[in-house]
Amino acid sequence: MFVTRFAPSPTGPLHLGHAYSALLAHDMAQAAGGRFHLRIDDLDQARARPEWEAQIYRDLAWLGLDWPHPVLHQSARLPRYRAVLGTLWDMGLLYTCSCTRADIRAAVSAPQEGAPLHGPDGVIYPGTCRPAAKPSGPMPGDVALRLDIERACATLTSPLTFREKNDTITPRNLPETIGDVVLARRDMGASYHLAVVLDDADQNITHVIRGKDLQDATQIHILLQRLLGLPTPAYHHHRLIRDETGKRLAKRDDARAIATYRADGAIPQDVRALVGL
Repeated sequence: MFVTRFAPSPTGPLHLGHAYSALLAHDMAQAAGGRFHLRIDDLDQARARPEWEAQIYRDLAWLGLDWPHPVLHQSARLPRYRAVLGTLWDMGLLYTCSCTRADIRAAVSAPQEGAPLHGPDGVIYPGTCRPAAKPSGPMPGDVALRLDIERACATLTSPLTFREKNDTITPRNLPETIGDVVLARRDMGASYHLAVVLDDADQNITHVIRGKDLQDATQIHILLQRLLGLPTPAYHHHRLIRDETGKRLAKRDDARAIATYRADGAIPQDVRALVGL
């Protein structure tokens, strides 16, 4: 069965870009006789708000979407994430990192380093805290944990591949193009990369439909799937909805919030027309 999902964060209003992604996923699931899940990405409890979550439900229902209940909340799955982090730690693939964003910027902006390289998470981590040997002992708590991506890639016995529409893509040079990404954060327990991989596997997601801004992150996700023996879904990275200047919409752009169109008397078909559906 075709199973997909839409996983917004309750940190602000949904805008036209969210409407496009959710409607597209819902339409594709319906066309295939499949299932569409709503998932709440509320790992960032410092920014998540119940009123924004309630508005997510209202906006999507107004657009004509429905989904199974209860809705999965990432904040309720921290023990699951922690257990898998423990597995990766025992495999010798994680290490603790105390670097701040300022530390990383300073390290990569040193004159001898040249122009900093960027990956899915921004500036590629320069490996400041990466140990020479595999860490030993129990996994520490309440620390940032990074994936030693070179060690992780060395465990693979065949190339990484994933399906993008009708093409098969084989990512290459992950240590150089991605770097050691964070899989656990001190303030959230887990990172987006780890949570989304485990959530997709546990919900039996067969097709991931999301924006092109996340296309590079897919390399991280299929690597984690291979390391953990999880299935790799088919991926569809759709175009982004932009404003008249070509800038990608953000949650702070209230003028294009779904709730604003609804309050101004629009109907769901108007929103579909605005996003090209």
